[in-house]
Parts: sequence; C-alpha cells; structure tokens
Amino acid sequence: MRRTDSPVGNEQSDSRSAAIRVRAANQQPIRSQRSYVLYWMIAARRASWNFALDRAVEHAGVLRKPLVVFEALEVDYPWASDRLHCFVLQGMHDNVEAFAGSPVTYFPYVEPRPGAGRGLLEALARSACVVITDEFPCFFLPRIVSAAASRLDVRVEIVDSNGLIPLAATDRAFTTAAAFRRFVQRTLPEHLHALPLAKPLDGVELDRLPPLPDAVTRRWPAASPALLGRAASAVKALPIDHDVAPVATHGGSGAARKALETFVADRLARYGELHNEPESDITSRLSPYLHFGHLAVHQVFDRVMRQERWSRRRIVGKPANGARAGWWGTRPATERFLDQLIVWRELGYHTCAKRPDDYDRYESVPTWAQDTLQAHRRDPRPHAYDLATLEHAATHDPLWNAAQGQLLREGWFHNYLRMLWGKKILEWSRTPQDALARMITIMNRWSLDGRDPNSYSGYFWTLGRYDRPWPERPIFGTVRSMSSSNTARKIQVRKYISTYAPPSTGEQREFPLT
Repeated sequence: MRRTDSPVGNEQSDSRSAAIRVRAANQQPIRSQRSYVLYWMIAARRASWNFALDRAVEHAGVLRKPLVVFEALEVDYPWASDRLHCFVLQGMHDNVEAFAGSPVTYFPYVEPRPGAGRGLLEALARSACVVITDEFPCFFLPRIVSAAASRLDVRVEIVDSNGLIPLAATDRAFTTAAAFRRFVQRTLPEHLHALPLAKPLDGVELDRLPPLPDAVTRRWPAASPALLGRAASAVKALPIDHDVAPVATHGGSGAARKALETFVADRLARYGELHNEPESDITSRLSPYLHFGHLAVHQVFDRVMRQERWSRRRIVGKPANGARAGWWGTRPATERFLDQLIVWRELGYHTCAKRPDDYDRYESVPTWAQDTLQAHRRDPRPHAYDLATLEHAATHDPLWNAAQGQLLREGWFHNYLRMLWGKKILEWSRTPQDALARMITIMNRWSLDGRDPNSYSGYFWTLGRYDRPWPERPIFGTVRSMSSSNTARKIQVRKYISTYAPPSTGEQREFPLT
C-alpha cells in the first residue's frame, strides 16, 4: 500500500477508499487476455493528482499489463480556436515530459482535419483489457463517453477527479450555496481520507509495451514533442478559429504549479480583503488550469493547507451550520478562498451532474425568476446591443468594455466583474433567452475557463439560479440587478478601465453611469 503525505490526514489512496469515484459506463467485461490497460485522458489532463490515472495504474498492476495513456485533441469541438488549442497543446507537451522515463506509453494525437481521428479510440480499445476515462459533467464530454462506451466491446470505467466531494456523493442538485455548504461541512471529512496520488508512478513496476501496432501509428501518427512544443505555430495549419488568438497565459501542469505557488506565496494572505478588487490582482487565476485538468483541486487544497499547517482534526466533529467563515479553522483570507474553491466551484459541478439534460437550458432557471423576467419582458431597454457589439467591447459603458477587453486580450477576466458583465448583458438583450445565448457564446469562444460547470453557474446566477428575489426593478423584475456606477463606488476601477477598455468606437462616457 502506497501512503501519501498530506496535511489533510488521509492514510492511503486506494481502490477501496476511492471506489465512490468509479462507475462502469457499459456492461462489457474486463478482457484480461488482451495486451494493455488503456487510459483515455479527456478531462484530467495531467500525470499526477489524478484518480483516473491511479485507477489505470491499479488495473495494470493487477492484470500485469502495460499501461497506455491516450490523449487526443480534435479540431471540430465547439469553439475550437488557436487560443484553446494552444493551451491544450502546451499541456500535452508537459505530459510528454511527465511520462518520459516511466513505464507508461503516452500517445498524444492531434487531429489534422475534421474526422481524421475517427476510429482511433476503437482501434486502441481492440487491444485493451479495460478502458479508463475521466468524468466531466459538462459540455460535450458526457455524450462522447457514452457513445464510445456503447460501441466498445470492453469494460469502460469513468473516474471522477472533479472535486473534493465526489459527484456520486450527492443525490440531488442544490438550489442554494448555503444548502450545499452545509452538505460539504457534513460530508467532507469522510472524503478527505482519500486523495489522488501526487506521484502515482513512483515505485510502480509495470510491464513495458512494445511499440503500438503499425496499423494504428501509420494512420494516426502520434504528435511529436517538437510539434507540441511549437503550439502557436502548429495551430496555424489547422481548420479552427484563428480569430481567437493565443494568450500569454501558458498551459500545462508546469505552468499550473507555478501559478499555484505564486498565489499561495504572494497573494493568498491578502485574498480576503482584496479579492474583489480588479486593480489589486489578488485572485488565484487558477480557473483555466482547473478547467483543462492541468491542475487538480486536491492539489490546490493540499498546497493551501500546507501553508496553513492545517490538519483534518480541526474540522472533525464541527457542526455543519453552513457558516461561511470560521468552519475550517484557518486564517479568514484562506476561509474566503476555500469557500470559492470548494463550495461555489463544486456546487456548479454537482448541478451539471444531477441535471444533465437541462443545466444549460433556460428552462432550468427557477420558476420565480422566469416569471418575473417574463413579466418585464417588454420593459424599455435604453441600450440594446447585438452580439458583435458586445463581443468587440463597443458599448457605451467603459467598465463593461474593460471587462470584455480583458477577456479578449487575456482569455480571462476578473471574477467580481463577471457578475456585472452578465447582468449588463441581461439588461441589454431583447429577451433573457437571448442574454443566455450571448453569455454562452462569448465566454465559450474567448475564455480559457469557459465550457465549464462554473461558467454555467455564472450565466444562470445572472438569471436567478442560486439566488433569491430582490426589490423589483425595470427589466430585471425581482432578479438581482447590478449597475456599473454602483460597482465603481464599491471598488477601484479607473486604472482597470484605462488598461483594458478598447478605444471607443462610438459615444462612450468618461465614467460608467449605468
């Protein structure tokens, strides 16, 4: 039994303690006579802190078979662009290095044209004893896993590395953060016994695989380290959206670890008082790495709690009263960050998992919010913008334009301003349905952390999900409203506007007044 060394006090990480995270996607058997164990890496795109990799290593050890890790990048996924492709390719480059020298055969594949990769998974699975893949409750990934599992003649297991609370630990979608916070406080201690391994391949002896069959590698050649290392130039030849350019934020597990270290060492202590201030830049900026699986939430939690010299004993026996502060027994700044990292982040994941058919549909908005928005549907809109105007940050509102400008430039924008961003899109759209479609399109196209349960939490919070009725206003009804003028009174924005607001293409006020 391999032990971990973590301040949360877990004794071990093995199949028994992590069993709740594993489920079969089909009724096919494990075919032990075949050549290798196959890990189809689609969401937890990293070589550490990964329950799915741990499970694959376990299978390979029990079956005494080699392990193949297959990571692919298609060109026809929704919103495929230079920006998103580069980030993923940089992660694949790090995985080449992470698996080098290990007994694992890592097979990265970059699709050159739509449909070129069709049949590759099936070809690899024909020689697989068992196929392991990642659970991700959002975007198109659940559909492709379900479709693949129905086609393959071998057992497919889906493994959940999404959060500290396993998705299978809940039996319903929570309607408020307060209710989910109480659930977290009640159940989290039992799940902290099992963390994924920080170094899952250390001390592991596996059979090494001879080269993959020529019939596979000739038709679907693996991406070379050189190709992956030239991500920005490599994407120019691919049929993807070249108007969404790469950004300075570098993808991959190496960059993710550096970003985590920088946040914990330099910004965490001030997070509580300054995380809402965009000019202070105190937020973690870890969301792109968490979204693409280059960083695990367990890894973030472990590093933060090491900084706190924390142990699990501090929360054992504490009442699950839903308090936002004081429950963890850490510094107030850390408590604020943990509430964002665990409660708010994982609330979105569990919503998507428990409402797979409508988490992204307007019909899932609470009834009270739909009713009030419908009642105010014909209210006059002093400003109404089309999608192109919004996308290019060309409204009359310089603070909103600055938030959108940061998204265009950096592929990310400040968390506090995301609330204002969504509320103004609702105000400036003909219908709430139009507003939802615009938020999804803009974020999913331009943001490194779009296409994620947390993105959908933001869109739907704008429309009333997880919230309560507020005093009635035009357009919004009793859905919470926000204005740029009030926002500018609460936080410092002048420097932020001067940094990120694009040059005005029309009449724009000197300071946000709406």
